[in-house]
Amino acid sequence: MRRVTLFLNGSPKNRKMVAVYGTLSDLLSAASSKLGIKATSVYNGKGRLIDDIALIRDDDVLFVCEGEPFIDPQTDSKPPEGLLGFHTDWLTLNVGGWYFTTTRSTLVNKEPDGMLAHMFEDKGYFEPILNYLRHGQLIVNDGINLLGVLEEARFFGIDSLIEHLEVAIKNSQPLEDHSPISRKEFVRFLLATPTKSELRCQGLNFSGADLSRLDLRYINFKMANLSRCNLARTNLCCANLERVDLSGSVLDCANLSGIKMLCSNAKGASLKLCNFEDPSDLMYTALINDIKLSTRDMKLCDKTSMARKESALF
Repeated sequence: MRRVTLFLNGSPKNRKMVAVYGTLSDLLSAASSKLGIKATSVYNGKGRLIDDIALIRDDDVLFVCEGEPFIDPQTDSKPPEGLLGFHTDWLTLNVGGWYFTTTRSTLVNKEPDGMLAHMFEDKGYFEPILNYLRHGQLIVNDGINLLGVLEEARFFGIDSLIEHLEVAIKNSQPLEDHSPISRKEFVRFLLATPTKSELRCQGLNFSGADLSRLDLRYINFKMANLSRCNLARTNLCCANLERVDLSGSVLDCANLSGIKMLCSNAKGASLKLCNFEDPSDLMYTALINDIKLSTRDMKLCDKTSMARKESALF
């Protein structure tokens, strides 16, 4: 027994399902009774006239007319509401050398959440999987999200493809930019920051940058990389330089009054003629071995405090 779904010509609503028996006239009679019209002709979903009952297959969707021309129900290019789940595309499946021809609706209607139905949900994601199974190469067209293809591969349990996709996704990720911040970029930050706002530069990489003669007061550089920087004549008053890497930097004539240098590394740095005025003694435990400190200004620091600072390093 064959069953078909009937719609009025041009309408995606009020579908009726009828059994197909006998001749085409019998079908038109049943359609007239079901739809309340005087049916004279029947068209398939593509607008082709059905003139022989043998042309009708199980689960076909047909449009019944009263003599008027066929009206396409999909004029707005969207799937008609009444046609959702009713597909007439014929498919041929090769299962172990046996060929089965059926409609898509047969595969998806009974189990809409099953694996076969899932295969038709997004052709863009399934196409790379099908191509991979055919020739073993992962080819994904532009605009297709690799993560979507990966989820499809996991759903179908294609382990070898999953490995390829995970590698492709990892390689497609943008590389982390660890390049040092230049003077031009940092000046742009300074100009964009209101004077009453705190500029936080924790952990940033300024290695090798020319930051000389800049006003960097009160900036938080905690754990930043300032190695090999030119900080000559820079105003770092009350800046936070805790655990900062200042190795090899030039801080000649810089204003370092009130700075916090807890556990900072200034190995090989030059600090000639610097102002180290530090009323709160926050430079304690700063790494100062192998530093040039000739003619330094260490107001409020006596020999005892200097000895205490240097002894903490050894």
